[in-house]
Amino acid sequence: MAGLTNSRRRGGGAGWLAAAPLLVVTLIAFGIPTVVLVVGAFSVKGGGFGFENLSATMREPYLGALWNSVTLSAVVAILGAVLGAFLAQAVLTSRSGLLREAVLTASGVLANFGGVPLAFIWIATLGNSGVVTAALGLGSGVLYNFWGLALVYLYFSVPLMVLVIAPALDGLKPQWREAALNNGASTWQFWRHVGIPVLGPALLGGAVLLFGGAFAAYATAAAMVGASVPLVTLQIADALTGNVLIGYENIALALSLDMIVIALLVMAVYLPLQKRSSRWLA
Repeated sequence: MAGLTNSRRRGGGAGWLAAAPLLVVTLIAFGIPTVVLVVGAFSVKGGGFGFENLSATMREPYLGALWNSVTLSAVVAILGAVLGAFLAQAVLTSRSGLLREAVLTASGVLANFGGVPLAFIWIATLGNSGVVTAALGLGSGVLYNFWGLALVYLYFSVPLMVLVIAPALDGLKPQWREAALNNGASTWQFWRHVGIPVLGPALLGGAVLLFGGAFAAYATAAAMVGASVPLVTLQIADALTGNVLIGYENIALALSLDMIVIALLVMAVYLPLQKRSSRWLA
């Protein structure tokens, strides 16, 4: 018994030793920047600490930009989750294995496609002089607004949702549906009482992921809409680079802290539901 205990202790020590490099990298990559961000967010002009920077982020133009980012991210998350779930279900229930592999492979590529190249594609398509704009005579202003930016974000959000929800859809046991149908339940009743409750946490998790991707996106919005759609990431860049005003670097850090708080609140809702889902889909 004592030998078994000593063996476990040695195994635990070896495990911590093997994980030490990862822990050090995590500390350097995440811990130090977080400390610098928090200290800078509470540092005020003239020395000392206070809430002046955080208070400034609750006033215009920063509050409007923060609200626009939250609203845009919520719209993209909801639409992307719904469209991605329907697309994944349609593909997974099809009898074509080739279609399934093609869609999942394309989703893996498109989910990681963003930044300036994505903005260029949409500008060339639906911009003021875009191919589709000229062909249909749509005029200007189709793309360079809130809903145009949401459309562009859906280009990589829907494929990402397909990748996230596909394993959960595969986890739905066929026996559950067969049992429901044998007991007189309709297809809608099955999804209402079994499918959606089981998939709910996975759907919410995918929506949270889409929310985070849209909330943190910068390059696509900067290249496509600039200041015409105020977003918090664009405000942070302007404050850090001094494009508008000089000496507002700590305001940018305070805005970044606001983003972290919002992300933590969203994750606090998601994590308990994810644990519940894992019991059903295991």
